[in-house]
Amino acid sequence: MRLSACIEWLFAVEAENFADRIRLAHKHGVEAVEFWKWTEKDIGSIEWALTETGMELTSFVAEPMIALTDRNNKEDFLKGLKSSVETARRLGAHTLIAQAGNDLPGKSREEQKAALVETLTAAGELLEGTGVRLGLEPLNTLIDHVGYFLHSTIEGIQIVRATGRPEIGIVYDVYHSAVMGEDTAEVIADNIDRVFHVHIADHPGRNEPGSGSIDLKYRVDWLVQHGYGGAIGLEYRPLAPSATTIAETRRLLG
Repeated sequence: MRLSACIEWLFAVEAENFADRIRLAHKHGVEAVEFWKWTEKDIGSIEWALTETGMELTSFVAEPMIALTDRNNKEDFLKGLKSSVETARRLGAHTLIAQAGNDLPGKSREEQKAALVETLTAAGELLEGTGVRLGLEPLNTLIDHVGYFLHSTIEGIQIVRATGRPEIGIVYDVYHSAVMGEDTAEVIADNIDRVFHVHIADHPGRNEPGSGSIDLKYRVDWLVQHGYGGAIGLEYRPLAPSATTIAETRRLLG
């Protein structure tokens, strides 16, 4: 099983520099890394560290991070997406992550869903032939992202399927899904082809696997057994040294 360390949190205590976090991840046997915003990072040093170590970059956030629930943001997002795709291709990443944005006051849920479908459809057209895909990420609204529009995995899949674009799917975060009381098998069902990337963390605390009550092995095993072949993104706040938590996560997931 390929693990992808989110170096926003993992190895952050051990190294301030993101390039050095990549080197530490490689040193400790991690197969891949990922991060959030790319525009605030030294892409040249990250590119060099990836080349030097042979590490895979699985994903990062498509910028700008603006509300896709607002149709007025469509052109700005698509303009930024072009730059994000150029950076993804430069660094060898095949998945960009999109967030829906907050639930907008004064706009109906159906109106906001229509805006999402419209913008994501245009994004799929832009991505055609690039080798880069875009994953829309549902988030929990009970703890971490109060006011966020997309808190349902089922609804997220409905939205991406409505685009009719193979370049558009979801990022399935097991932590967010569990916080919202979802069962992985129930919400993903026969839509594994639309799961472009997976994140895990435990609950409560959003810390390393084994620190909380989510049966992460069961959920990850279900995803793999039903056809998910991508990396498992480790997007958690480590309570112990990062290398220790990664080794324990690998043992726990088996």
